[in-house]
Amino acid sequence: MSSDSLVWPLQFPWQNTTTLAVTPDVERVLSEQAAVAIGVSGGKDSAAVAFAVNSYLKETGFRGPCILIHADLGRVEWRQSLPACERLAQQLDLELIVVRRAAGDLLSRWRQRWASCVRRYGALECVKLILPWSTASMRFCTSELKTTVICRELVKRFPDRTILSVTGIRREESARRAKTAIVVGQPLLTSRTHRTAGLDWHPILDWNRSDVFEYLACRNFELHEAYRLFGSSRVSCAFCILAAQGDLKAAARCVDNHDVYRQLVALEIESTFSFQDRQWLSDIAPGLLDLSTRSRAQEAKARAAQREAAERRIPKHLLYQQGWPTRIPTKEEASLLAEVRRDVAAAVGLSIQYQCADSICARYAELMRRKPTQGGHTDEPAMAQRAELLSDS
Repeated sequence: MSSDSLVWPLQFPWQNTTTLAVTPDVERVLSEQAAVAIGVSGGKDSAAVAFAVNSYLKETGFRGPCILIHADLGRVEWRQSLPACERLAQQLDLELIVVRRAAGDLLSRWRQRWASCVRRYGALECVKLILPWSTASMRFCTSELKTTVICRELVKRFPDRTILSVTGIRREESARRAKTAIVVGQPLLTSRTHRTAGLDWHPILDWNRSDVFEYLACRNFELHEAYRLFGSSRVSCAFCILAAQGDLKAAARCVDNHDVYRQLVALEIESTFSFQDRQWLSDIAPGLLDLSTRSRAQEAKARAAQREAAERRIPKHLLYQQGWPTRIPTKEEASLLAEVRRDVAAAVGLSIQYQCADSICARYAELMRRKPTQGGHTDEPAMAQRAELLSDS
């Protein structure tokens, strides 16, 4: 796939031009009447890329289908995100498709994950207790609730076509995005059944924040209330695991977000895992919590410290690799693991199996027997196959 960068000039009223990043692959698939799907969140970057790409398509005489698509994450969304997407679609005169994860919204996903973690820990399917939240390195919130559901919908909607999926990510936003290519293949848009193939296109990678706001201003697009009323620097989930403290506090200032804030704090308290690494959501807006909840949040921090102290005692060679043990512990090691498991269970309030050395040795031996050989198979394919649960390795 060619990555040679071309540019398309966009006129700005306050400067000469800025550019839209294009590649020969993009030009090729557009000339073949690919389907163009622009992902929109309600935020500034997705609105800017929608305006810019729509202008580019019109000016180049594109005749294929072009739609906006929004993945609704449910209760964790700002309530004005979907209306902002609808305003954008109306202004651009494009169809807006809204997709959702059939198995539940993001808050449900975090709760389901915690329930699974508790079950797995109780059954000694993991050595350390696993957090309920997605993280920067384990963003199933994006992969499962956005990318997967969007691609599934696009493949069904546009059979027999190449699909060009457009997003408004920018290199300025993070070190990871700074390395992003303008266009990359998207395997989830490839389907033999529907005879589709697809590319991800990132045409405003080199824009800065000022470019985005000024471009939207010249388009007379009303920004999301998160920016206008509450001072947020970005729009994603109201409470995002990647958000800066200022943006979390901005979300807490909006009354529409108070209920989900309390629900997220409740999961922090239950799990003893802070919403972000070393940053408790309960500290963002304690005034929104009643006295009992604030007290339990403080207790959760103490219980988290007990859990962490216990788990630091586990020798690294007893942790699972790719979800499986690598050796059976000695009797002394198993006694240590039993003590750690009892301490963790007491700190978090869990009911667990395998609380003595003999049962732990037997469980490790059982798992070693079930462990698939290289290229082999296991009789429990669900065991440790979910990638987001491998963080205890």
